[in-house]
Amino acid sequence: MRWFAFVLLCLASSVSADPLRVLAIGDSVMAWHKWTGRDIPSVMGELLNARVENDAVAASRFSNASTLGRAAGFDVRAQFRTGDWDVILINGGANDFLNDCGCQACDTVLDGLIAPDLTGEVPGFLARLTRTGAEVIWMGYYASARSGQFTGCRPYLVEYDARLSRLANQTPGLTFVDSEDVMDPGDRSLFAFDGIHPSPAGARRIGTYLAQTRAR
Repeated sequence: MRWFAFVLLCLASSVSADPLRVLAIGDSVMAWHKWTGRDIPSVMGELLNARVENDAVAASRFSNASTLGRAAGFDVRAQFRTGDWDVILINGGANDFLNDCGCQACDTVLDGLIAPDLTGEVPGFLARLTRTGAEVIWMGYYASARSGQFTGCRPYLVEYDARLSRLANQTPGLTFVDSEDVMDPGDRSLFAFDGIHPSPAGARRIGTYLAQTRAR
């Protein structure tokens, strides 16, 4: 009987799964609250019992032409580092519209990131990430709680997310999760003081949604 119990214990140990390893990269929406552990990736990781490394950097563009900017992590692609990741959580692009075209007449910037035929810098990078074997989750943007510097970007960001959603639908290993599904712009408690970034409550809501989507 003791031998049988020992065998069962060994079997249970052998099938126990290691915690998921999650890498998060992106801009300030992903990075907000990370120094307090209340950021979106940390909430997702808490609910999935995962080990999360959040390498997102505030003010990052998806595509930064500056060599110094890329070296400092202000290019989302430069934040990626090779590792034994189970999940790569990513966002980015809003700062490209803000800085490259001032959120006006941004069709060229949009098409450079992801064109109507779903080619461009973002699809190319996502193809690289999916080839690592990790599950890749793209987190879409949400509407701000009040007008601000990104107001003019809204139509471009909506189309940007729509194209990314279409790309995910035809790309194995890539999932698009729209944070707008759970962020009500009329609920001020979900937003930080600037009305753009998530409050701790907003980050928890988005992180919970990501965890629920991943667990399905």
